Amino acid sequence: MKDLDNHKKIAVLIDADNAQYSKVKAILDEISAHGHIVIKRAYGDWSSDNLKNWKKSLNELAIQPVQQFAYTTGKNSTDASMIIDAMDLLYSKRFDAFALVSSDSDFTKLASRLREDEMFVFGVGERKTPISFRNSCDDFIFTENLGVDDEPTPNKETGKPKEPEPKKDINDPAELLPLLTKAWEQFQDDSGWANASAAGSFLKRSMPDFDPRSYGASKFSQLLESLKGKLDIDKKEGNQISYRVKPRKAKTKSKPQAKSQQAKAEEYA
Repeated sequence: MKDLDNHKKIAVLIDADNAQYSKVKAILDEISAHGHIVIKRAYGDWSSDNLKNWKKSLNELAIQPVQQFAYTTGKNSTDASMIIDAMDLLYSKRFDAFALVSSDSDFTKLASRLREDEMFVFGVGERKTPISFRNSCDDFIFTENLGVDDEPTPNKETGKPKEPEPKKDINDPAELLPLLTKAWEQFQDDSGWANASAAGSFLKRSMPDFDPRSYGASKFSQLLESLKGKLDIDKKEGNQISYRVKPRKAKTKSKPQAKSQQAKAEEYA
């Protein structure tokens, strides 16, 4: 049995207007790996046809639906309701972390404010989520890395499902080489090896949305293995992995070939 005193107590707040009901179970499973979920709430206008498909997920996963009518067309009252609830929960001082499930940049300030009170903030959204919201979280998780895409996000203005976006290719691991080099320079020991765990933490602090799954790897160690052409990998007992950046090969300048006697004669002819 889990000792709840030693696990993060997490409040999960879902912006149903900007989330996928088919992903909710995978999202909760992902967050549960980091602590104990105490509160699960989903915000939206449940009288709207846009959210009619959420009922089964809400019931099965014991998520509390919070009703928020759209008072004015074009204005999103759901965001304000979710922000107010988050601040009330913050002041209760019962939680260690918040998970904000949305692809909306309107929650950027909320995430920053929660972190100011030393709350750990998870963000969960699609790849289209603005970088400002992603970087305002301690850990941002892309829903594309969780489960399968079988339901597009509804369009808040028209109420119709958005056209599914074409799946993006897996990111090139080589994009991480500058950060991995910086981590190696900072954490390398006297023998020139850097601990992979320390480097992974450094990447997460530098890129809150960093996830090995975005680069086609299930683990950080697997990601390092894919860069063997640029990195040396050292595996030790107890699954301890270290790496070092391979030195760049110096480019050798080719010496100009001496001109033949015939070529010289042609020049002066």
